[in-house]
Amino acid sequence: MSTFNTNEWTQQFDNFFMAPARAYAALSVDMTEKLFNAQLDAQKAYVDTSLAQARKLMSVKDAEELRSYMENQQKVAKEVAERLKSDADNVVSLQQDFVQKSQKITEDNIKQAQTAASKMGKSA
Repeated sequence: MSTFNTNEWTQQFDNFFMAPARAYAALSVDMTEKLFNAQLDAQKAYVDTSLAQARKLMSVKDAEELRSYMENQQKVAKEVAERLKSDADNVVSLQQDFVQKSQKITEDNIKQAQTAASKMGKSA
């Protein structure tokens, strides 16, 4: 008569399902935190730029200062465009890293399942 080993079954269940799920959940939480922080940094930079420009505009007193302000707007627009590109590149990089790490978790789980299946096949 054969006995059912619940500890072995529990360990296999954890190895095949729960451990990869925990690893993926941890990766997802890390990714969410990184994206959230990137968004906060970007928003702060855009708000700071907007407020600085509003203050400069409010300090304009004559036509010469207005002309200078308007000329500076081109520089500010270029800086904002560069910041947008940098922020987009950062998000793309974060997403690529997430995909690579997700694939690694999946590949490791598949290898582990194949190893376990081959061991079960040999013992049967």
